[in-house]
Amino acid sequence: MTGPDDTRQFVLNLSCDDKPGIVAAITTELASIGGNIEESNQFRDPVMNRFFMRIAFWAPTRLTADDIDRALRPVVDRYEMRISLGDSARRPKIVIMVSKFDHAMQHLLYQIRVGWLDADIAAIVSNHEDSRADAEREGVPYHCWKVTRDNKAEQEAKLIELVKDTGADLVILARYMQVLSDQLSKRLYGKVINIHHSFLPSFKGAKPYHQAYERGVKLIGATAHYVTPDLDEGPIIEQETVRVTHAMSAEDFVAEGRDVESRVLAHAVKAHLERRVMLNGHKTVVFSK
Repeated sequence: MTGPDDTRQFVLNLSCDDKPGIVAAITTELASIGGNIEESNQFRDPVMNRFFMRIAFWAPTRLTADDIDRALRPVVDRYEMRISLGDSARRPKIVIMVSKFDHAMQHLLYQIRVGWLDADIAAIVSNHEDSRADAEREGVPYHCWKVTRDNKAEQEAKLIELVKDTGADLVILARYMQVLSDQLSKRLYGKVINIHHSFLPSFKGAKPYHQAYERGVKLIGATAHYVTPDLDEGPIIEQETVRVTHAMSAEDFVAEGRDVESRVLAHAVKAHLERRVMLNGHKTVVFSK
């Protein structure tokens, strides 16, 4: 994204132990290279004494990400910061994984098409052929990899290779109904988002909305989280609920669930792509606009 006066936008994320002078030090260095801060968010975790910050800023186009990293290095070393720097000149790439239920995938495709999500789809991966026509209509490579107990490791190796070859920044499980292995979950930690068709932690299993219906619940929902080896227990990015009543059928619950799943996943993906999500142990810090 190019701004006024021949500048472009960067996003800096940083975390470190909380100490006096962090904000002043980092903003002074940005000013010294001609950076102009557009948005700044910060949070201190009082339990962990950990400081988190996200800064969106404009810098002269003559500066590369490496130039900015070198300029910030003295401050980074002094405060023992963990940082990442995103350059708006590079459009993020995603891989979408889906099984038979395609509503969440369709919503992502639409939001990318209209520009609300700023990303390129590197590929769509499925264990079924059902979504091939949609991928072809969008001009996206489609990979149908049938998964069995015997070939699971082989198929996951293909996914790793696909992510590497395409330079994908994020893998999205848009109702992909296969459990990723512990090895893959660890290797791609922080780079895989799953939509869980339940307002965690209740009603796990194959038919959560039917379970909710049988129990007469008044709220159902969905949870988007990072994938970890602990099934459906990864750091939560986004959640939403919707009110239901006794007069609704199980099919009504499913319909409401499809809508909320699609919204929650899209919002989680958007937050990740905009570098608004920072991992904090088993939790996340999610900065809103």
